[in-house]
Amino acid sequence: MSRYAEAHLNPSGPRDARPTALQIIKDEEAEGRLAGIETARALPLTGAKLFLMARDLTKAKTALGALLEPGRVELVEMDNTSLDSVRSAAKIILEKSNNQVNILVNNAGIMALPKLEHTKDGFEMQFGVNHLAHFLPGFSSRVINLCSSAHHVAGINDSGNYNFEKNRNIYMTNEIERHYGLRGLHANSVHPGLIATALMQYMDPDMVEAFAKDENAYKLMKSPEQGATTTGGEYLAECGRTTRRDDNLEIGGVGFAGHCYNPEKEARSGKTC
Repeated sequence: MSRYAEAHLNPSGPRDARPTALQIIKDEEAEGRLAGIETARALPLTGAKLFLMARDLTKAKTALGALLEPGRVELVEMDNTSLDSVRSAAKIILEKSNNQVNILVNNAGIMALPKLEHTKDGFEMQFGVNHLAHFLPGFSSRVINLCSSAHHVAGINDSGNYNFEKNRNIYMTNEIERHYGLRGLHANSVHPGLIATALMQYMDPDMVEAFAKDENAYKLMKSPEQGATTTGGEYLAECGRTTRRDDNLEIGGVGFAGHCYNPEKEARSGKTC
């Protein structure tokens, strides 16, 4: 059981007793040795060298500010709506890292688009950004796929495409671990929790308002700092391993649905890439 399990038993909303990424790094004594901006803010404490991808470098520099440090924390331009841009960024990163990427955090995501949109390569936007753009691992590495409890309701509601792509991210994780785990390439699926970020910008305003007024829902919410805490072949949430939940199509919760482990569908999903 995770050492932080008790802190997650009775949540009371963002910035409650649940830990932040910085706290966990300090608790694990990972400073100097060892999702989103908060993940980027925490990881340098481990001594890691970071390459942060951004579609708009100007906006990224403004958001990251003093966190950027030449030779330690660098920006690389990458547009997840273009596979050519992804390949170009991958080439730059491999050159800068001497062809060695030890950890790949696939954090980019969009959902609930108000209308059908396509990537520059002609794929449905959520499929292209949330799934197809996430392929760059090498051996002796770890892939972290930012997933979601939304996989429980894949294809059920209006944001079904997003929910399905989050399930597909788990398929990708499972396939990587199944085929390459013994060769040193491992993968984890991570549900960061319910966090109010720009990801929700296209959601129905009435739905967002109703959610904000729901006291129980608010208690489950996390701050971005807390959401960055849970970042082989496992579905992780609330700073630790999880177990299978009842397959009752509930979008909340930290366990995984039975349908997210399906070797046949995982293999078929991988072939689309």
